Amino acid sequence: MRGRPDGGKKKPVIVLICIAAVVLVFVYLFFGSSNHGASAIEYGRKLGLGGDDDTTKKDEASSSSTSFYVEDDDETNGFTPRSFPVCDDRYSELIPCLDRNLIYQLRLKLDLSLMEHYERHCPPHERRFNCLIPPPPGYKVPIKWPKSRDEVWKVNIPHTHLAHEKSDQNWMVVKGDKINFPGGGTHFHYGADKYIASMANMLNFPNNILNNGGRLRTFLDVGCGVASFGGYLLASDIMTMSLAPNDVHQNQIQFALERGIPAYLGVLGTKRLPYPSRSFELAHCSRCRIDWLQRDGILLLELDRVLRPGGYFAYSSPEAYAQDEEDLRIWREMSALVGRMCWTIAAKRNQTVIWQKPMTNDCYQEREPGTLPPLCNSDSDPDAVYGVNMEACISQYSEHDHKTKGSGLAPWPARLTSPPPRLADFGYSTDMFEKDTETWRRRVDAYWDLLSPAIQSDTVRNIMDMKANMGSFAAALNDKDVWVMNVVPEDGPNTLKLIYDRGLMGAVHSWCEAFSTYPRTYDLLHAWDIISDVKKRGCSAEDLLLEMDRILRPTGFILIRDKQSVVDLVKKYLKALHWEAVETKAATDSDNDSDVVLIVQKKLWLTSESLRDLE
Repeated sequence: MRGRPDGGKKKPVIVLICIAAVVLVFVYLFFGSSNHGASAIEYGRKLGLGGDDDTTKKDEASSSSTSFYVEDDDETNGFTPRSFPVCDDRYSELIPCLDRNLIYQLRLKLDLSLMEHYERHCPPHERRFNCLIPPPPGYKVPIKWPKSRDEVWKVNIPHTHLAHEKSDQNWMVVKGDKINFPGGGTHFHYGADKYIASMANMLNFPNNILNNGGRLRTFLDVGCGVASFGGYLLASDIMTMSLAPNDVHQNQIQFALERGIPAYLGVLGTKRLPYPSRSFELAHCSRCRIDWLQRDGILLLELDRVLRPGGYFAYSSPEAYAQDEEDLRIWREMSALVGRMCWTIAAKRNQTVIWQKPMTNDCYQEREPGTLPPLCNSDSDPDAVYGVNMEACISQYSEHDHKTKGSGLAPWPARLTSPPPRLADFGYSTDMFEKDTETWRRRVDAYWDLLSPAIQSDTVRNIMDMKANMGSFAAALNDKDVWVMNVVPEDGPNTLKLIYDRGLMGAVHSWCEAFSTYPRTYDLLHAWDIISDVKKRGCSAEDLLLEMDRILRPTGFILIRDKQSVVDLVKKYLKALHWEAVETKAATDSDNDSDVVLIVQKKLWLTSESLRDLE
C-alpha cells in the first residue's frame, strides 16, 4: 500500500514561510512608510528661514528618522508618538471639513443648487489625516502687518488666477515675488476707501466715516473676495467678518488671512451661519452673486437674523440700478420681499441701495395675518447655530431690545468694557463681567511678559482664542495691533453674543472637528482648558493637536493654559509635532491651583520635495 504524499509534511513549512513574509511586510509598512514621511522633514535653517541650529537639527532629524510609538501611560492610550509622517505636498492647503475630494469619495448626495457642497462635511474618524500638513515649496514667514494689507509673498499662496481673472477690477496684481492688493473689488475698481466713504456719505454720517461715531462696529461682508472692503474698514475702527466659500474663486479667504484681515470660510446655503442673532450693525454684498429670492427669501432672512435692530444691508448689484427686464423683475420682487420683512430704504444712489432693519417689533405685529415670510415660532432659538438649518421666518427682538428700541450698546470703544445687556441671558452679573475682564487683563500681561524675549510688537497679527467665554482675553489685547477670532465651543453656553456685543467677533465651533480655515492662518493660539474639554467629550486630544498645528503658522505660538497632566501630555508630543517649548510656568492667578501655562513655538520646516523645487 502506497503511503501518503509528502504534502502533509510541507504544509507547516509553507505556513511558516507565509507568516515570515507577513511579518516582514508589516515591519516594512510600519517602520519603512513612517520613516519615509519623517525623513521628508528638513528644517528652515537650511534656507535661512529660521529653525534650529545645525547641531540640534541633525539630532532632531536622526531621532525622527524612525517613526514609531513607545509605550506610555493612559493619557495617550498607552502610546506616545516620536514623529508624525508628513502629508503629501498636494495636501498643503487641506481643509478637512471643506474637502471636495472627500465629498466625491464618500459619494455624498448633495444639492448643488443649495450650495451644500460648500458647507461643512467632516471626515469620519477612520478617514482623518494623521499627518503634518506641509507648507508650499519655498514658504516664507509672512510679511508683517500693516504692510501685509497691501502685499503678500507669492510663494506662500502660489495662486495667481484671480489676478488674471479680475485684472480689470484691481483685486490683486502679481509683481515679482509678491502679490499686491490695490484695494479694488468687483464693484469698487478704484478703491475700497472711496467706496466706503461714499456709503457713509449716503447715510449722512459725520465726516464720511462709516462707523458713525462708534455706533457701527461689527460688519459682515458676504462674498468678500480678497477682503479689501474689510481691510480698509479697520482704519475706521470697524471689525468685519469677511465671509466667502471655497468656490471657483479659490483661496480668496486664504489671501485675506495672509493679509492679516479677519475672515472665515462659510456659505449661505442650508445651515445657519455660526454667529448668534443680532451680531452685526451692517451686512454688505457687492456683486456677491447670491440669489436672494430663492426658497421664500431664506438667505435674506438669515441676514435679518444676524443684523442688530436698526442694522443696515448695503447691496451693490445690477438689480439696484439696471433697466433690463430681468434686473427690473428681480428688483421689484426683492423690494416687495424686504418690504414684507419691514425693511426700509435708508439710501439709494447710483449702483448701491442701503436698506435698514426696524428698531422694534411694531412693524412685525402690524402686518396682515398670513403675510409671508412668517414670524418664527416662539420656541425657535435664534442663537442656536452650529449645524442648525436656516428657517424662512423673521426672528423678533427680545423684550429688552423692543423696549429700548435697539440693542442698548455703548459706542465703540466704550462698548468693549461696558457690561453687555445680554449678560442677563446667562444669569451673569455686572460684577462677574468686570471681574472676568480684570482677570484676563492680568493674565494677558503675564503672557506677554513670558513671550517678550521671543516676540516684537509686529510678530503676531492673527490670533485665535479657542475657548473665548466672554471675550475678555481678546479685550485685553485691544492696545495691540492684532485681531482675535473668538471661538465659543458649541457644547457650552453660547456666550458669543456677549463677544459681539463687546465689539469683537468670532464663531461657534466644535473642537472635535477641524476649523473652517486654511492651513497656516494664525500667528498665536490661546488654548485655555480646551484640551481637557475635548478629552472629557471623548474626542481625540491627538487630533486636536494636529489641527492646532495645521492652522498655526510656522514660527507661530500656542499659549496652553490647562491642568498639569494635560501640559505633560502636550510635552510628549513636542518632538513629533516639531514644536519647541518656550516657557512653562504655574498659573498663580488661576481658580484651579493645578493649572499650568505652557508656551510653545512651531518650527519652520520644509519637505525635501520643496527643497528640490528650489534648487
